[in-house]
Parts: sequence; structure tokens; C-alpha cells
Amino acid sequence: MEIDELTPAELRVWQAFSRGTEVNFRTPPDEEATAGNTWGPERTLRAEVLRTLLLNGPRTAGETAVLKVAGARITGRLDLQYASVDCPVHLWACYFEEEVDLYGAQLRRLSLGVSVLPSLHATALRLDDSLRLTLCRVRGPVRLAGARITGALFLDGARIGEPAQGADATSAPLPEDASAPPLVPDRRREDVLQLNGAVIEDHLSARGLTVHGTLRLYGASIAGTFDLAEAQLNCPAGVALAGTGLAVGSDLNARYLRANGELCLKGATIAGTLVLSDSRLDNPTDTTLHASTLSVGADLHAMRLVSNGRINLRGARIPGQLNFAYATLSHPGGVALRASSLVAGELWFREAPPIQGMVSLRRSQLDLLHITPETWPDEVRLDGLTYTTLAPHEPAERRLALLRRDRDGHVPFSYEQLTAAYRRIGDDGAARTVQLAKQRRHRATLPPYARLWGYVQDATVGYGFRPVRAASWLFSLLLIGTLAYTAERPRALKPDEAPPFSALFYTLDLLLPIIAFGQEHAYTPTSTGLQSLAYALIITGWVLATTIAAGVTRTVSRQ
Repeated sequence: MEIDELTPAELRVWQAFSRGTEVNFRTPPDEEATAGNTWGPERTLRAEVLRTLLLNGPRTAGETAVLKVAGARITGRLDLQYASVDCPVHLWACYFEEEVDLYGAQLRRLSLGVSVLPSLHATALRLDDSLRLTLCRVRGPVRLAGARITGALFLDGARIGEPAQGADATSAPLPEDASAPPLVPDRRREDVLQLNGAVIEDHLSARGLTVHGTLRLYGASIAGTFDLAEAQLNCPAGVALAGTGLAVGSDLNARYLRANGELCLKGATIAGTLVLSDSRLDNPTDTTLHASTLSVGADLHAMRLVSNGRINLRGARIPGQLNFAYATLSHPGGVALRASSLVAGELWFREAPPIQGMVSLRRSQLDLLHITPETWPDEVRLDGLTYTTLAPHEPAERRLALLRRDRDGHVPFSYEQLTAAYRRIGDDGAARTVQLAKQRRHRATLPPYARLWGYVQDATVGYGFRPVRAASWLFSLLLIGTLAYTAERPRALKPDEAPPFSALFYTLDLLLPIIAFGQEHAYTPTSTGLQSLAYALIITGWVLATTIAAGVTRTVSRQ
């Protein structure tokens, strides 16, 4: 392309290129590019001119060539497919009339910050430095699948995709009412930000990013931090973030995130901490956070999180804290939290309101479980849940109500875990209360004859966990027998051989089936009433002895 074919605006850019200086068409300097379609020829550049400049533009010895333009209107399609560009490209606050095509291109550095684009096709892009899309407005998809960026990717404040029904994200906030009917997903807006298979060798900064559609990160790798703080992801009734197999080398910060749709981090690996504190996730009819088999190197912070939908943490590995302090989890009629087979250091629900929807912690392993009885929902599944410490300390009666709400019915393992937790802190009384409740719950599953024997054991010695009750029975029967046989002394069978009569030891002889004081065989009651009392004392003694022996055996075996 000859210089005499260039417009005055293009000539300015051509001449500045080899010197590495900027051409700024912005008037005033803070002018927005959203009105770029109204800009005249004095600030209009043809895409073919920029292509020629980047591939075959003039170079000045000793100077670094840079394409650095601000506030230009770029007409035509900027086609750099498979191109190799060895100079930095800065097209700041520009308005692109057609798609920017960087498929398979090799670039040194690219900055399109504050620009307006219909779409960006940069699949398999190779960048030796960073890619800046800060504050960009992209109406269509941004395709970076398979891209490899040696530096960082900046998406701070960018808006990608168009909101449903033409509404702006700022004028259509996410619904606060969890019972509001779900919006119908617009399939045309899915996958508007594609980073699947991308490799970012530094960090990905996307603070304040707004996406209308799906942010896809399947199998992507981010060596540094992934910052999604204050972002808005909108894909109603769809997948707002598809991050299956995502690998993050440091922290994933999604504090103050607003997501309408599912966040999928299934099988993702985050070497540092995942932060969802102060965020709001809305997907009332389905899953808000799908993070099954997630692996986190440190903690998952979800303090003050509001989730309207199901959270799925099945099989996740979180060696530090899983912190839902002050969080609101709601999925009425469904599962609010599925965390079966979870392995975590600590699970916190400190001062969290009552959970609406079922909680499943089956087969999970925790060092510390911190939750008040009031926070648990009306339905749970806890079979196989193990924990070392249960906090805060509550009376056993307040904890037992939860075990009766288990969807799986009578789960003996849950009672054993609660018993062990009380024993570890030295509260043996609470441990015995839990074991007694376990036997009573088990009794309801037995046939009638076994239930009858269970009632006898419960009434007499509390299945061996209420030894004072057995002593009370013995003392009461001993008192009754002593008074009765003192009032009407039994007759000696062989007066010459009988030992002196003692009403106390005669009653003990009747009550205790093993120990003999020589009274029972030497004397016999003189009336039918006293004989009936003797039979009653003998039968009751055997019952008490059997139940006490069974209870003691059970208690010793538990030790």
C-alpha cells in the first residue's frame, strides 16, 4: 500500500508507527468509544491499513515500532489470522465496526482496553506478553479457546455479550426474591467468553467483569490468581461459568460476585483459597455451585454467601476451612447443600440462619463441625459422617432432634459419632444420653416381643446407661419387703435350725438371685399376700439382674 493512498488520519498513524509514538484522536481525553459509529473521517482508520502496517510497516533503525492508537474508528475486518506480529499493539478506546480476527496469530503484546467491538476471534492466539481487554464492550463472543498468554489477561470492568431484552446489567440487577420465577435462558448468548483450554502463565484479572451468557473455562490453566471479585455473570437457568477441570495456581477470588445461573467448578484444582464471601448465587430451580470433586489447597470462604439453589460439593477436598458463617442457603423442596464424601478440615456455619432444603453430608470426613441445632434444616442425610470435634457445645437433647430427622431413618453410626464427640470432651453424661436415645430409636424397629423387653430394660435401668435408676428400684423394693416382713414375720421351716430372722436380709435374699444370706430357705411367708410379694421380689430381682448385666456388658463393650 502506497502512502499517497492513505487518508490524513491513516498517514498520522503510519508515520508514528516506526517512531513508537501514540496517535490520540480522543477529544476530550476521557471520551467513551460507545459513540464511535458517529465519528467522522478525521479519526477513521481502515482495518486493511492497520494490517499492512503491522506486517510490512516501516521500521526506523534504533527505534521500537509500536502501533499505538487511541480513539479511532476502525472500519472493515481486522484480519490477522495466523499472522506473526513482532511489535506491541495498543488500540485503546477504539470503535471496531467489524470483528477482530486473530485466529492462530502470534503477537508480542495486545491491548484493546476501553474499546468497543462486535466480537473478538482469538482462538489459538499466542501472546508473548499480556492481553488487555480492560473496560471493553463486546457485543458478541470473545473466543480465546486454546490461547496461550505468557503474561496476564486483563478483563477488569469489561462487558461481554448483550443483556436479555436489551436491558443493561446496571438497570437489571439480579432478583432479590428467591421465589421469583426463573428467566428463560437465551441460547444465542451462551459461550460468549470462551477460554476453554487456554493457558495463562500469569494471572487473570476480571474484577467487575460483566458477562451475558456463559464464561467457559473448560480445562483452562491459570498460573497465578484468578480475580472475579465484583463480577456479574448472567445466564439465567443456564451455566454462567463453565469451569470443569479448571486449574488455578494460586487463589480464586470471587468476592461480591453476582451470578444468575450455575457456577460449575467440577473437578477444578485451586492451589490456594477459593473466596465466595459476600456473593449472591441465583439459580432457584437447579444448581448454583457445582463443585463436585473440587480440590482446594487451603480454604473455601463463603461467609455471608446467599445461595438460592443447590450447592454441590460432593467429593470435594478442602484441607482448611469450608466456611459458611452467616451464609444463607435456600433450596426449598430440594437439596440446599450436597457435600457427601467431602473431606475438609473444618466446616463452619457460625451464626448462619436456618437452612432451607436438605443437607447431605453422607460419608464426609471433618476435623471440626461448627453448627448450632437451629441452623440444621428439617431434613438431613448424615450416614457415615465422621467428625472429631462438634461445636459449639450443646446439651445432648438439643443435638438428638437432628438425628431423628435423617431421611435414611435410624442411622446407628450417627449416634456413635455424637457419642464419641461428647466423650472426647469428657461429657460422659451427654454420651450416655445419646446412647440411650439410640437404643430407644432402635427399639421402634424391633418386633413386638423384642420391643416389650426393650421397654423393660428402659424402665428399669435405661438400657444400662441409667445405673441410678436400677439402684432406686432396688432400694424401693428392699424398703417395701423389709416393712412388709417386719409387720408379719414369716414362719421358720425348722425352728431349731433357723438363724435369727432379719426382714432386711430376707428381702435381699429374695431380690438378689446369686447372693444367699440363709434367710430365704429358712423361712416361709405365713399369708398368701406375703407369698405373692415374695414371688414378685424374686421375679423382679431376676429381671433387674439380667438387665443390669446386659447394660453393664454394653457399656463395657463401648469403652
